[in-house]
Amino acid sequence: MTNNTPTPHNRAVYGDFAKTVIMPGDPLRAKYIAENFLDNAKLVTDVRNMLGYTGEYKGKKVSVMGHGMGMPSAGIYTYELFNFYGVDTIIRIGTAGAVSENTKVGDVIIAQGACTDSNYMSTYHLRGTFAPIADFELSVAAYNKAKELGISVAAGNVLSKDHFYEEFPEEDRNWAKFGVLAMEMEIAAVYTEAARAGKKAVAMVTVSDNPFTGEGMTSEERQTTLHDMIRIALEIA
Repeated sequence: MTNNTPTPHNRAVYGDFAKTVIMPGDPLRAKYIAENFLDNAKLVTDVRNMLGYTGEYKGKKVSVMGHGMGMPSAGIYTYELFNFYGVDTIIRIGTAGAVSENTKVGDVIIAQGACTDSNYMSTYHLRGTFAPIADFELSVAAYNKAKELGISVAAGNVLSKDHFYEEFPEEDRNWAKFGVLAMEMEIAAVYTEAARAGKKAVAMVTVSDNPFTGEGMTSEERQTTLHDMIRIALEIA
């Protein structure tokens, strides 16, 4: 759909993005990945400082772009990539807070599904509750690649929230009773937009903190563990 590009949020033109886009929330992390993991990386968009790059990883064309914080922001960028730029696959990588007592800081989680407290899906006027889930083949590929690389991962349900600061954070513990492992703010929207566009998506998060215990990563631990998640994403891109 070349007549829809550039968009108000993206100065790239059709063909600038690879078929697979890796998407961290932080645009500076996208810049870091482009500069440290990709060959021949080229900046293709910087509207609103939401940086996007296209380069090569082991000879394969790959793009990386930030999607911002929260479902409305992630929804805009993933919608445009899927529907206007011909992108077939989005791999979200990010950080998350622990929900379950069995989830530890530093764990890498492949999000099989994403519960949410958001009203995001109401715009589609579905007569029921849509369950946003990852692409099965991508999930299996991510899990198998992690094992091949010697990286410990878990797979399960996460919670995509609308609020970061809350009046009653202790209520988040209730989600653990249903097997939810961690909470973040975007995956439900990414999976919803992939489903609506008939495209593929998978998300991986690294648990960076436990809001119930106060435990959190050091800067060194964050760097090392995020590298594990980045490697998995690039290998399956």
